[in-house]
Amino acid sequence: MAGRAIVYWVTTGLVTLVLGVSGGLAIIHLPPMMKALAHLGYPPYFSNILGIGKLLGLGIFLAPGLPRLKEWVYAGFTITVLSACYSHYCSGDGLLALEPLATFAALMLSYITRPLSRRFVATNAS
Repeated sequence: MAGRAIVYWVTTGLVTLVLGVSGGLAIIHLPPMMKALAHLGYPPYFSNILGIGKLLGLGIFLAPGLPRLKEWVYAGFTITVLSACYSHYCSGDGLLALEPLATFAALMLSYITRPLSRRFVATNAS
């Protein structure tokens, strides 16, 4: 059980670090981030949407409870990370397009190993 908790927190920490840093850089419009987004074909205002979405998602991701919202955050982060992969691929970035898959793997491990208190369990209201 302790091993599972360690995997959860290490992978959750990695996802938090990657998405937190990239979300923060997007919000402050750091020139290298804006250049990277332009290279991928995104307009400047997209950095605001991306950054706010990532940081709000991380708030829910790390908060205790809120299991239903956590399901949505995992789904949103999955879409974000896989979209980054595809964007890099379509922009001709070669093997760099595979880099987001490391974050995706950490996200999936975090999802699989998350504690019961962070899981949404649907109940039948019949």
